[in-house]
Amino acid sequence: MYRTFIETRFSAAHRINGYQGQCGKLHGHTWKVRVQVRTGGVNNIGISIDFKELRSLTEAVLENLDHQLINEISPFDKENPTAENLAKYICHEVSGRLPETITMDEVTVWESDNYAVIFSDS
Repeated sequence: MYRTFIETRFSAAHRINGYQGQCGKLHGHTWKVRVQVRTGGVNNIGISIDFKELRSLTEAVLENLDHQLINEISPFDKENPTAENLAKYICHEVSGRLPETITMDEVTVWESDNYAVIFSDS
């Protein structure tokens, strides 16, 4: 089994509705995102998925969030834009864009250097 990942970043603001504390106020992060996929094989030149392709698929999803107030973007206009919910959203969105031979493994979202969430459907 091959596990391949890319890491990228985007900047955006959010607030956690119902949170008692600083995170309930509007604030921003430079979010770090790691998308990891898996496959049982490689192509005829020995590549499971091109890093550039995986980055492009991921950044197409993140483009909608970058430099935005996440609370105003669907589905986060109805659910809290927590790191947990962002990881799940990114996982599902990127997963739907992957080639058939590639399976989503997990997505990690950091809202700071010290705090992160990992989401996996399995």
